[in-house]
Amino acid sequence: MADAPAAPAPPAPDADAADPVIAAARAWLGQDPDPETQAELRLLVSAAVDGDAAALADLHSRFDERLAFGTAGLRGAIAAGSNRMNRVLVSQAAAGLAAFLVARAPAGSVPSVVVGFDGRKNSSVFATDTAALMAGAGVRAILLPRLLPTPVLAFAVRHLGASAGVMVTASHNPPNDNGYKVYLGGENEGSQIVSPDDAAIAAEILRVAAERLVPELPRAAYETAPESVVQAYIEATAGVALPPRVQVNTVYTALHGVGWDTTRRTLEAAGFDLPTLVDAQIAPDAAFPTVAFPNPEEPGAMDLSYATAREAGAELIIANDPDADRLAVAIPDAGSPDGYRRLSGNEVGAILGWRAAEIAANSPDGPTGTLACSIVSSPAMASVASAYGLDFVETLTGFKWVSRAPGLIFGYEEALGYLVNPAVVRDKDGISAALAFLSLASELKADGLTIAEHLDRFSERFGHFASGQISVRVTDLAEIDRVMARLRANPPERVGSIRVDSIDDLSQGVGGLPPSDVLRIRLADGSRVMVRPSGTEPKLKVYLDTRAAIGTVPERKAAAAATLDDLDRGMRVLIA
Repeated sequence: MADAPAAPAPPAPDADAADPVIAAARAWLGQDPDPETQAELRLLVSAAVDGDAAALADLHSRFDERLAFGTAGLRGAIAAGSNRMNRVLVSQAAAGLAAFLVARAPAGSVPSVVVGFDGRKNSSVFATDTAALMAGAGVRAILLPRLLPTPVLAFAVRHLGASAGVMVTASHNPPNDNGYKVYLGGENEGSQIVSPDDAAIAAEILRVAAERLVPELPRAAYETAPESVVQAYIEATAGVALPPRVQVNTVYTALHGVGWDTTRRTLEAAGFDLPTLVDAQIAPDAAFPTVAFPNPEEPGAMDLSYATAREAGAELIIANDPDADRLAVAIPDAGSPDGYRRLSGNEVGAILGWRAAEIAANSPDGPTGTLACSIVSSPAMASVASAYGLDFVETLTGFKWVSRAPGLIFGYEEALGYLVNPAVVRDKDGISAALAFLSLASELKADGLTIAEHLDRFSERFGHFASGQISVRVTDLAEIDRVMARLRANPPERVGSIRVDSIDDLSQGVGGLPPSDVLRIRLADGSRVMVRPSGTEPKLKVYLDTRAAIGTVPERKAAAAATLDDLDRGMRVLIA
């Protein structure tokens, strides 16, 4: 008698059913056009199916959420998944932005977009994907001719009369990050997007992601902008400076970014001698090999600049961040171990604002216009505006707000961002700001003065303003919410030894500002403290500002520093 047939083997466990994130990852693989992120994701999925808990957790980190599109566009680490920067996410963003532009274009007209990119990993790939997909969606797409600074893209939106602009950059983020900044033309005048446009674009992106696979999105030929666009930016920016009366011995670093070529051509057009270069950092390099973090505010980022400046006997150091929309400045300082001191963003903003006020005061029409800064920047700008009879506007943090101040002649924020040429660029611009600062240094040198002496002149005329900052990095974002809630529920009566005069909760909208998760603490001695969550990092940030206007300049500096120390100690206790 024949043996009975063997029973069928039980089916293998369905890993997709066990954890839906595996199905989500496999679906993502089906539309990912990037071989690198495909391979990375396949390995993760295979490991997760085999029971690797770490791989499964990694998949959840990548797919449980989606990288949110907001007023800062998109920014994140380059990797596979909906919560990372990659070609799938960028393609969906491009198609969503295109739908937004087409829906809002006047009847019978074709909207347009200009796309720029810097030297970061995948920047050119993301930019060409964007241009091709925009063109496929019925938008006239113009790609800048090569990797260029963010300010050139912001300029091109207005110069070309485009409906929108996209800049692929993560500015000074870590090397493996990239991002996607969106500007709008027309009545927005080339400024970055703000609410409600950000939400409308985000809704279109989500609709595309839900309804279409990336390979199904149509592509078409796009235009490449001529070099004349870059030359037009250079000529317009060179006009920021007066012809130099004397030259200033300067060192320049691009921090491995894209700033140098455009900066060089702008300096030449304005008549300035070229600076001594930090050779190891001058060429674009997406690995940023000489810095731990490509941000001139970070410790160690400017060490090579200081070394080069010591060798050259430089009077000034100018640094751009990797996409050249920010400017850092350092001056000789015998009391520093490096021989140089990097000026704070508030110091640079104060004297550039003073320069703008002087120019306005000497115009044929008399002093008109607006000085502006973000709410977390020094109150010094308000004092300058008052002294010159100019308008002053405080905005929420970010140049999307600063650039929209009516009648703007100069705007800045303390995080090394300056807008010195609002008729040309409606965004922070580290190249025009560098030229304006170099022009100021040249004028001062011709009159026998240094930047350090000019800062003292500022303190003598307007009072000495001192600023400080506390940044608390957290692993649990809920901790930031708990601190903000505690401060709201139990408002402090003192910060350190100084009595609290009033507290503004900006979450309700104050003084015409849109609602924002910020507390503004005003103290009885005129000092001010701002508390807010960071918009880009898992940090709680506290900004401290005080002013001393009595006594000599050294006495004012000492008094302001003592108050700042008191505020620092007090706030660290309150947010502990």
